[in-house]
Amino acid sequence: MPAPLAPVLPSRYDLPAPGAGIRLPSDTLPGLESVSPGDEDSVWLHDALLGPHSADIVRYLALARSTGGPVLDLGSGAGRLAVPFARHGFAVEAVDRDGPALERLGNWARRIGPQVAGLIVTTRADLTELRLDGDYRLALLAGAMVSAVPPQARPRLLREIASHLGAGGALALDYTAHLLPGLVAEPQRTWAFQVPRFDGIDEWVVARQTFDLRTMSERITYFSARTGKLSTERVVRSTDKWIVDGEHLAAELHSAGLHIEGRRRHRIDERTESVLLVCRTDD
Repeated sequence: MPAPLAPVLPSRYDLPAPGAGIRLPSDTLPGLESVSPGDEDSVWLHDALLGPHSADIVRYLALARSTGGPVLDLGSGAGRLAVPFARHGFAVEAVDRDGPALERLGNWARRIGPQVAGLIVTTRADLTELRLDGDYRLALLAGAMVSAVPPQARPRLLREIASHLGAGGALALDYTAHLLPGLVAEPQRTWAFQVPRFDGIDEWVVARQTFDLRTMSERITYFSARTGKLSTERVVRSTDKWIVDGEHLAAELHSAGLHIEGRRRHRIDERTESVLLVCRTDD
């Protein structure tokens, strides 16, 4: 684990002790997939959480080279994937519900240059109400964005994506797979880490993850302490997501006219793994 993300004890926050104790993740931290940064300071936390997953850019770029563009980046945030894709010459439509995140994406692209900015179109939309106009060779639901979509809305979203993929097009998505017995044994998990910042602010976070098997959902609450030269600010943010059942997701993909062509698994710990799916349209 990089030094800036080394775990620290939650006593620094004067918070009550969590029920499950502190877990020390190997290379991942609980994500903010369903939450966009609420203020300028929160983007540091957002980047820290997604940073450990940056290796997925290489895999998604390799897939794009086989499919070609245009690329549809769903839940793009501030452009973690969209901007690198445009830098490699792909036309990208970046879709996100958060206007400030899309503005940050546009500013980043323009700083790189007009060639990159000219390849990116941004669309502000909620994935649960998505209506697409274009045709794409590759659609991405990266950063476990599929877990941010309510189960009842997921089949319609997948059908909408499939109907706008050209011949030979692909949908690539990843999600966190939990072993249900592990969630029963440990329904609460806690992480503590420092947020890498380069603006003179010292930020430490305790993240508590709570699973609800009755609703197949999870909530992550982030308790942040931001210390500057003169004062300390305490901020609490939460994100709600859904636990993805791999068999149900496969059935929904099939009903949408997509078949799973490839599956890649990465073990996070003894109870959790990250799964990457590559799906093709049924010809």
